[in-house]
Amino acid sequence: MIEPPDSQKDPRIYMAAERTFLAWIRTGIALMGFGFVVARFGLFLRELASSNEPTKLHDTGFSLPVGILLIALGIIVNVVATIRHRRCVRAIDQGQFRRAFGSTFAIWLVGLLTLIGFAVAVYLAVL
Repeated sequence: MIEPPDSQKDPRIYMAAERTFLAWIRTGIALMGFGFVVARFGLFLRELASSNEPTKLHDTGFSLPVGILLIALGIIVNVVATIRHRRCVRAIDQGQFRRAFGSTFAIWLVGLLTLIGFAVAVYLAVL
């Protein structure tokens, strides 16, 4: 019979928790970077329009709020990831780690990103 590894002595448990934490941090940074690109996309379109027609400026104000929303979402992801990682390590230290730590936050994040993606797709289709 194989004994389960003692979580307080097995560094793989902590390394796995750290890899998960770093994956969430990468996700948050990617969201912030993508939000910056989306926010500046409106500026790019405005400059492009003004170079073609100097007297007529097109309103491209949709990309700025969406970009800011993505940046804020990236910040929230990083903060929540940090809190979850600390709780996870503390639970491992106390021997109370639950196998299903919960994926509610990830599900909400995917739902929100789906809505944002759909709104941007509709906006670009109408533009």
